[in-house]
Amino acid sequence: MSNNVRPATMERITTPELAQQFINEQISELRAQIGDKKVLLALSGGVDSSVVAALLIKAVGHQLVSVHVNHGLMRKGESEQVVDVFRNQLNANLVYVDAIDRFLDKLVGVAEPEQKRKIIGSEFIRVFEEEARKLEGIEFLAQGTIYPDIIESGPVKAHHNVGGLPDDMQFELVEPLKFLFKDEVRVVGKALGLPDDMVFRQPFPGPGLGVRCTGAITRDRLEAVRESDAILREEFAKNGLEGKVWQYFTVVPDFKSTGVRDDKRSYDWPVIIRAVNTVDAMTASVAEIPFSLLQHITNRIVNEVKGVNRVLFDLTPKPTGTIEWE
Repeated sequence: MSNNVRPATMERITTPELAQQFINEQISELRAQIGDKKVLLALSGGVDSSVVAALLIKAVGHQLVSVHVNHGLMRKGESEQVVDVFRNQLNANLVYVDAIDRFLDKLVGVAEPEQKRKIIGSEFIRVFEEEARKLEGIEFLAQGTIYPDIIESGPVKAHHNVGGLPDDMQFELVEPLKFLFKDEVRVVGKALGLPDDMVFRQPFPGPGLGVRCTGAITRDRLEAVRESDAILREEFAKNGLEGKVWQYFTVVPDFKSTGVRDDKRSYDWPVIIRAVNTVDAMTASVAEIPFSLLQHITNRIVNEVKGVNRVLFDLTPKPTGTIEWE
């Protein structure tokens, strides 16, 4: 389809049967579009790019080259999951790029949130360009554009599109999900056999944990964000809150407070828990979490996460607070 308007006759994908019908149609369309050429995809591990990858693997197999850039700002175990699911289980043609030092070195001493975002975004484009130039015969660029991206931002949403690539790198776009809403993408992902924790992955900012390690990022504080976030997600899953609370995460700010540990004074970071519900992300209310669960999570974080002596719960709705801290 050449335009960017969802056909009025298109049925909402709500069942495995409708998802399979969509998958079969897309496989035919993708094969017709791509032929025997190669297609490149930036695979973040988020639901949109993961579903695109799984669709393309079914349609054109190893003609798809997926590039996963680990910038050191992923949640715990996410890059490892991308490698396991796509390389080991789906036999994908996956290029894994360990760019942790490259990104974190660029971010040393950078405290301003927008500057952090720009550095992370531009460095990602540079890494992706370098990897793309190593490959031959690439004529198509696949993207995880979905219909809300088109509605909100016109034909292409900047954070999905690998925008900023040089003019001499011209690719024809492949956007198999561009008429789907997020809930439909998840139904299709399930039908493709992707794991639930990938299909139902929470919204995650483009700069990753970089905007949850407020101020200038340090490696030790970044690790505290990663470990505390993993505990929070594990406990929400065990206690039936996964899928019921729209978004939840931890923040580790760039200040410390006095505490006591082993009968001695400590001077460590606080961890801030954020848990919100929303329909459209324009406004958000604070999720009501059982106090006993918050106490249990607090106990785990202060005892298991190095450099942390205090846990706080953010009670601020949007507005006045935004969902993320930066």
